[in-house]
Amino acid sequence: MKVFFKIVSSLAALVFLWQVAYWLSDYSNALFPSPLQTLEALVEMVADGSLLEHITQSMYRFVVGYVSAVVIAVLLGLFLGRFLGVFEYVNPSVQLLRPISPTAWMPFVVLLFGIGDLPAIVIIFIAAFFPVLLSTVSAVKSIDPVYFKVAKNFGIKGFSLFSKIIFPAAFSGIMGGIHLAIGTAWIFLVAGEMVGAQSGLGYLIIDARNNIRADILLATIVTIGVIGIALDSFVGKLERIITKK
Repeated sequence: MKVFFKIVSSLAALVFLWQVAYWLSDYSNALFPSPLQTLEALVEMVADGSLLEHITQSMYRFVVGYVSAVVIAVLLGLFLGRFLGVFEYVNPSVQLLRPISPTAWMPFVVLLFGIGDLPAIVIIFIAAFFPVLLSTVSAVKSIDPVYFKVAKNFGIKGFSLFSKIIFPAAFSGIMGGIHLAIGTAWIFLVAGEMVGAQSGLGYLIIDARNNIRADILLATIVTIGVIGIALDSFVGKLERIITKK
């Protein structure tokens, strides 16, 4: 109950500050709408079904790109974390590519894959891949050597070593990277859709700007924030469920 009250209080304060800024502003409603006008635009998009359609497209791209990145990054990270000699050769390339913003790849990605779902999926993949990969490698490197001695004594090796010893021991660290990556991937989904898509929440922002519908633009921004919070909460809850088991 206290957590709910804190959330409501925080959001109410944010809306109040928004309303105060609207009252003090000299901008027209077309450029800076009030919270009520934004709510009306949100209701309008819900009523005509356009918001659900764009959310569906965005979520499809996000799930495909994010899940693909997590699966590949975790598997590769487990291997590289276990065989650090190989990682020493791979790490310089990873450190070179990691700081490059996913949006920097956007022109190249669009040239290769055209307009549609694939460019946004690729951008999401890039955004999520490196945080999960490096957190997985770090988590495996941090495993107490005693675990490997016990595994050796019991004859555990090969795939069983990874599935029964390494992955469970590194799970907490891996989830830290997965948690971090979900926010990063969601941010760059919107950026990817602004350039490489004809649908989705990112495209909706550009379309609202082109049609001078600031109320729809802000309603879309609010929607993006709410979905981002929901995704982060979902991953956190999933982690707690798995950990308890």
